Amino acid sequence: MDYSIPETVQDTMELGRQPVSPEVVAAAIAGVIQMTRRQGRSLEDLLSEVLEEDQFLDAEQRHWLSSLVRQAWEAF
Repeated sequence: MDYSIPETVQDTMELGRQPVSPEVVAAAIAGVIQMTRRQGRSLEDLLSEVLEEDQFLDAEQRHWLSSLVRQAWEAF
């Protein structure tokens, strides 16, 4: 199934109601990158948020995700 890249936080929240799949994760990452750029923020700003401790991901998962986000940022 094709998912459009979310353009707003509300779109991202709506995407979050879908079953988790590689396509949903890719669309969410792409949307967050686009929103970050529209806000005039940098890759480093986004990565610092990804690497913040939270209740969802452990340190290894956050580092893996930050690497994925960096690759996606550079691909766009």
